[in-house]
Amino acid sequence: MSGDRKEDAVRRLLAGGAPVVPAGLCGDAVRRGGRVRGRRRAVRRMLWLLVLGVAVAFVVWASLVRPWSVPPSVTTPPLTGW
Repeated sequence: MSGDRKEDAVRRLLAGGAPVVPAGLCGDAVRRGGRVRGRRRAVRRMLWLLVLGVAVAFVVWASLVRPWSVPPSVTTPPLTGW
């Protein structure tokens, strides 16, 4: 019985016709899409600048600290006077 009600509801929706679309809807959608696209582009540029800044900061830090070099041994005193 519930299937018959659902079929009747769908048939009534399909027989009703297309709804009326407001006149300025397309223009509003185009303007809003342009704003959203501009914001996304700006955020993407800011993220790339952030990544670039982090990379430059890492290179400067690595060139000053030189983490790849072995630190001098300070646990054993030098053997002199044997």
